[in-house]
Amino acid sequence: MKKSLYWDFFSILPYHTEIVVTLQNTQMGIFDFFSKEQKKESLDKGLEKTKTSFFGQLSKAVVGKSTVDVEVLDELEEILVHADVGVETTVKIIDRIEKRVARDKYVSTSELDRILREEIAALLEENRAGDGANFDLPAGIKPYVIMVVGVNGVGKTTTIGKLAAQFHKAGKKVVLGAADTFRAAAVDQLIIWGERVGVPVISHGMNTDPASVAYDAVKKGVDTGADVVIIDTAGRLHNKVGLMNELSKIKRVMQKITVDTPHEVLLVLDGSTGQNALIQAREFTKATDVTALAITKLDGTAKGGVVIGISDEFKIPVKYIGVGEKIEDLQLFDKHQFVESFFSRKK
Repeated sequence: MKKSLYWDFFSILPYHTEIVVTLQNTQMGIFDFFSKEQKKESLDKGLEKTKTSFFGQLSKAVVGKSTVDVEVLDELEEILVHADVGVETTVKIIDRIEKRVARDKYVSTSELDRILREEIAALLEENRAGDGANFDLPAGIKPYVIMVVGVNGVGKTTTIGKLAAQFHKAGKKVVLGAADTFRAAAVDQLIIWGERVGVPVISHGMNTDPASVAYDAVKKGVDTGADVVIIDTAGRLHNKVGLMNELSKIKRVMQKITVDTPHEVLLVLDGSTGQNALIQAREFTKATDVTALAITKLDGTAKGGVVIGISDEFKIPVKYIGVGEKIEDLQLFDKHQFVESFFSRKK
């Protein structure tokens, strides 16, 4: 009898395991669904001011009009510039719409939303804007070293903290380097983020050599088998030569450990500053080889169009956007989701 029970138990064990795995997979699917929904809600909420301003002006521009004519296009041009899309990018969008109007002979004002949506989506596609689905890292690179640059006040250190939290949550081993040694608050803030997230922070304190901090952070990453090392740097633009020299030195010193570091230079820009963000991007791209962009503080502004302008002008992929205060409000930039959210209206 005992033997029979023994064998009966093990005969159903594979089926039990299969049921548990199926339930786990179902739960994961449900959690993924809710995570995506929450991300979309955050994005919609974050772009609300931009959308309200943009479509409010667009509605006024087409009132009483049945077709898209020169007057409507002039109004649209002004609206796009006001949304901080940027003059060059605006001219490009208007030019594309003009060609469509000329080709189709008749374009109704009710079609303007759809045409604008298509042209902005096409522009982001051409400019290699992001399509991130999760916080993965390139295969075969360990540790993946990210050097973060940007002026003070754009949310650079907060972005690093949120990035660290997102990577940590994704199961990655993270090391932070506090190489913004000219601002005491930056060092302290990064240490607090490290404690909050549960990741090590390499710090030598204030007024120390930033390159030395970066070197020790990368070494720590190599020695401990970290997946990603994120280096904070000083955000000073008043002396471009000094900035270039400092960033070059940090790179050279890190390369003594791993020759191809940093693998990514992430420029953080404050989206709420509109055209100032474009000016900062121009200055930093002259000072160092920027390979990715993070645009923060989009939730508190009507200047969300700056994402489109920056992506178009610099041909550097927008990788992250900040649409709120919470850690998960630092999102991987998904161009399709961004355009969908930008053009969605409250019913």
